[in-house]
Amino acid sequence: MAIALERQFAPERPVAPGSRLVIVRHGEAVSNAEDLIAGHVGCRGLTERGRLQVEALADRLASTGELDGATALYSSVLRRAVETAEILLPVLGDVTYRTRCELCERHPGEADGLSWSEFDERYGPLLPGEDPGRPLSPGGESWLQLLDRAEEALYRLVEEHPGELVVVSSHGGVIEASLIRFLALPSNGALVRLFPDNASMTEWVYNGSRWWLVRFNDAAHLDPHRPDDPVGLRVLAPSWVRREEPGLAERA
Repeated sequence: MAIALERQFAPERPVAPGSRLVIVRHGEAVSNAEDLIAGHVGCRGLTERGRLQVEALADRLASTGELDGATALYSSVLRRAVETAEILLPVLGDVTYRTRCELCERHPGEADGLSWSEFDERYGPLLPGEDPGRPLSPGGESWLQLLDRAEEALYRLVEEHPGELVVVSSHGGVIEASLIRFLALPSNGALVRLFPDNASMTEWVYNGSRWWLVRFNDAAHLDPHRPDDPVGLRVLAPSWVRREEPGLAERA
């Protein structure tokens, strides 16, 4: 079902009408399961559940053909996103595949590989959108730097593929950046909390004057009530969210 939320003004740079972006969040990563900060150093790829999540999405796409016509698949260079892209690639047909660091999650700096509890003790809690100019840790990116980088990366893709469907294997932070910048959310997104599921799809289409959000967090293939889902493929929220809202629990 189309959500039809729209940005109220045209972007400063030209975008061809009909350009589509489908951003897939990677499957559950080892860093998600172990509550770690995982950049280029700390990322150890997908868990077994993460692979099953992405395989469920691949099965859905093969069955429905809803991304037929895609011309390109891009991935961040982080292992969890690359493994996600490699699972999806065979069902997307004749697409080009490339990796780009600009599509990575927020670069953590020296906190790369720490647990979130270790991060809190060393640097103090820092949630997305709060203190947006502060780097996550020394040598890392601030929230504003992530938003700028991700927005530029997504615009670059649609400019390189005008009027085409481009699939992106990326991260929650990049999905959040697309929502904050394409919908012009205030306060750099600090007033909202956005929790895309692992292996979910967020889709944008440009109608000639503005971005339309066609779907956000589409993870119907991870329905927890499915009889063939014995391991509980859908998780309610990532671990850093549960730090803020301790009442939230994973779906088993």
